[in-house]
Amino acid sequence: MARTRQQGDTATRILDVAEKLVQRRGYNGFSYADVATELKVTTASLHYHFATKAALGQALVGRYSARFLDALAAIDLRLPEASARLDAYSDLYGAVLKEKRLCLCGMLAAEYQTLPKPMRQAVVEFFDGNERWLAQALELGREQGTLRFSGSAEEAARMIIAGLEGAMLVARPYGDVGRFETAASQLIASLTDKSPAG
Repeated sequence: MARTRQQGDTATRILDVAEKLVQRRGYNGFSYADVATELKVTTASLHYHFATKAALGQALVGRYSARFLDALAAIDLRLPEASARLDAYSDLYGAVLKEKRLCLCGMLAAEYQTLPKPMRQAVVEFFDGNERWLAQALELGREQGTLRFSGSAEEAARMIIAGLEGAMLVARPYGDVGRFETAASQLIASLTDKSPAG
């Protein structure tokens, strides 16, 4: 039992380090040697847990997506108002940027053509899951009379994702989270109906 727990802990530590490296350098910008050096283990130890870099990459995206979707479910439970849900969604991105990282799947999207095929599919599924959640929040906002947007909720959802991912990317070379926060707040404000109900 202790051995199984230790193996699980090692795999988690590998994923933690690899995630940080991908979010800062990209998938093609790190190697098993980088992870091994940070963890002070051999590369053979990494291969024991993740036979290939592609397997590690797929595990990274799977874990990140599950964590992100859990955060979205928590937002739904905590916040009944759609506009507050959009603010909380934007805050998820801001929190990552404050750690001097980018969204894992946003970073991977930039390298999409060079990724192993299973990773490509996992990245698309991440964005699809985000689009579905946002579309539901946007439809709820229309029903509540607190959000306004032209076109379909799906199109507006895609705009939000593109806007936030792009804002992260542009803020990064300036090292200025405020740039992201300003762009994100203006994006969300553009969807908020400030006119009185009725």
